[in-house]
Amino acid sequence: MTTTTAATAAPSYLSINNIEVIYDHVILVLKGVSLDVPQGKIVALLGANGAGKSTTLKAVSNLLRAERGEVTKGSIEFQGQRVDSLTPGELVKAGVIQVMEGRHCFAHLTIEENLLTGAYTQKQTRAELKDTLEKVYNYFPRLKQRRASQAGYTSGGEQQMCAIGRALMARPNMILLDEPSMGLAPQIVEEIFEIVRDLNQREKVSFLLAEQNTMVALRYADFGYILENGRVVMEGQAEELRSNEDVKEFYLGLSTAGRKSFREVKHYRRRKRWLA
Repeated sequence: MTTTTAATAAPSYLSINNIEVIYDHVILVLKGVSLDVPQGKIVALLGANGAGKSTTLKAVSNLLRAERGEVTKGSIEFQGQRVDSLTPGELVKAGVIQVMEGRHCFAHLTIEENLLTGAYTQKQTRAELKDTLEKVYNYFPRLKQRRASQAGYTSGGEQQMCAIGRALMARPNMILLDEPSMGLAPQIVEEIFEIVRDLNQREKVSFLLAEQNTMVALRYADFGYILENGRVVMEGQAEELRSNEDVKEFYLGLSTAGRKSFREVKHYRRRKRWLA
């Protein structure tokens, strides 16, 4: 198991400490998850569908209660302060914003109206609001072209850009980005990840990124955590995870061993139970 973690490389900005999450008082989804996001870094949270990635993000943004979920153990800290008792609105004001899976734009509003809703929680003068909007358009020139179009009639890629841009309107310190590649063409996925990297490097926005597309995420992230069945099973610098043979085999579909016999497949399954 890779032992170089985000926490050893830089001071923790967001710290999730041994949390457990239960839905409907009986379904244990997260089982002692711990991870750290250093300031100014991109950290990828990886794993298959149902591994617990979205639940982890919602635990941070305090959106679990809307789905009858709750954090029953552990703690979550942002900038050294516990935030697991804050409301979602208070957390947004503190600088932590989640971009939900599936984008969730307001279909009947224009692109620009969607963007402006993101600034609602922040007290900005008219001039500041104009500057923030123009900054978003600089990062997403396609949105400027479609600013008067109803969001519901734009493409999936444009809606994803709109969702990220709406988060930027609140001038966040950290963005929790959930499955940004879902349902998008590879070229659009690359474009969005390039913008994420630009935002990280130029605006110093930290990212916790939940993503099934392990190959793309590890190319843009600084660190990575792999979740399986509600547990962190591997962690380390993105470059190390990309070169790890287990990650290549289990998550990237790459193997230098060639075709496996039935006996080797049984060994493969035993070896994959590193989370036990």
